[in-house]
Amino acid sequence: MVEDGALLTTLSDISKLWVYFNVPEAEYLDFKTHNNDAAITKVQLRMANGKTYNQDGVIETIEADFDNTAGNIEFRATFANPDKLLRHGETGTILMKKPYKNALLIPQKATFEILDKTYVYVVNDSGKLEQRLINIEAELPHLFIIKDGLKDGEKVLLEGLRKVHAGDTVEINLLPPEKAFADLQLYTE
Repeated sequence: MVEDGALLTTLSDISKLWVYFNVPEAEYLDFKTHNNDAAITKVQLRMANGKTYNQDGVIETIEADFDNTAGNIEFRATFANPDKLLRHGETGTILMKKPYKNALLIPQKATFEILDKTYVYVVNDSGKLEQRLINIEAELPHLFIIKDGLKDGEKVLLEGLRKVHAGDTVEINLLPPEKAFADLQLYTE
């Protein structure tokens, strides 16, 4: 028997879903600095199975206040769900694109740290190693985007960093960047 006012079922419209995610303050400031670019308001969703959802989402709402305990602010993106793949309560990771024009990339394995500073060995024209301090703009899987400390075209030692010291003369087997990057295990979509 059903009593008067008893809930029989719940209906949900899942043709569009709102995805809520928290953004740290520094990333929020970067986002707001570049938000005049329409491409930056689009986001992607990496689902729990590691695959990227086939529809782009659009950031439509940003909360008014930061969460003072975590230093984050909540964003909301809307995703179309024509195949009804997504459901309420699922989890995933939001992917936001951030363009880097003329970025200088080096493999992370070409770097080493001394007292929380990052260095590389640069091979000069006479084949000698110079220890060079670099500043990193951003970190990608297996790669660093260099802010400063290196110039385009400089030769960086990729293998054997622990066997050499600054001032050593080395013989090099110069690899083109395409070959050096192909040997890394890079994340691709």
